Amino acid sequence: MAGSTTAERGERKRESSGPPPLRAVRRRRLRLIIASAVVLVFLGSGTFWLLYGSDLVRVERVSVSGTDVLTPGQVRAAADVPLGEQLVSVDTGAIEERAAEKLPRIDTIDVIRSWPDEIKLNVTERTPVLLVHQGGKFVEVDDDGVRFATVDKAPKGVPALELDISRTGSAAASHRRFGEDRLVREAVRVAGAVPESLLPDARSVKVRSYDDISLELTDGRTVDWGSSEKGKRKGRALTALMKAEPGARHFDVSVPSAPASSGS
Repeated sequence: MAGSTTAERGERKRESSGPPPLRAVRRRRLRLIIASAVVLVFLGSGTFWLLYGSDLVRVERVSVSGTDVLTPGQVRAAADVPLGEQLVSVDTGAIEERAAEKLPRIDTIDVIRSWPDEIKLNVTERTPVLLVHQGGKFVEVDDDGVRFATVDKAPKGVPALELDISRTGSAAASHRRFGEDRLVREAVRVAGAVPESLLPDARSVKVRSYDDISLELTDGRTVDWGSSEKGKRKGRALTALMKAEPGARHFDVSVPSAPASSGS
């Protein structure tokens, strides 16, 4: 019997070198998927052990930044960060709540995990805009009307709050309608609108009613402010009026479109 021709041998060679059968391709893909899954399992196990079982990522240090009146030691004590705990397991929300509850001077506190072994506490303290005299001491009030701390010495450049609320007449009606807390917040808004150049000279903010708020400056000059509404316009009007009438002793910006001054 005659052997294969050259053409037949070439044809068989092309067939043997052609694309592999579909079943073989599927087997190779399956083996690749299984191998990838095994690798991922090992990687996942290693990561899980590193985060939850290793001593390399436990809390060893607590750093504090942003303090002014408070000390880093006070913040650390209030935050009570669990040293030795796995960094990934630390309850940052609980730390924030503890610190804010124990130290009302804290406005915000950000608790940050710093790998591999540190918790960072970034603090923003409340800033007083008004002071309330109380038993020979001073209660600091922030720009939200929150009374957050009692101090022995008044901070410089922070005016005192005077609630001069009558028990009769329109002032009493205003007190009943708005309540003391609301009137304090209105005083805070007025203090926040006082021109920055005048803040060091602001001795007190006096509240008689919602729309009867006045300022007293350290040199005895007074300002009728009215309500806290249109605070920025009133601040600009007061600045312009003081420049125009430097010798005046009393200023009225309760209607900012028609400011007035008197005395000399």
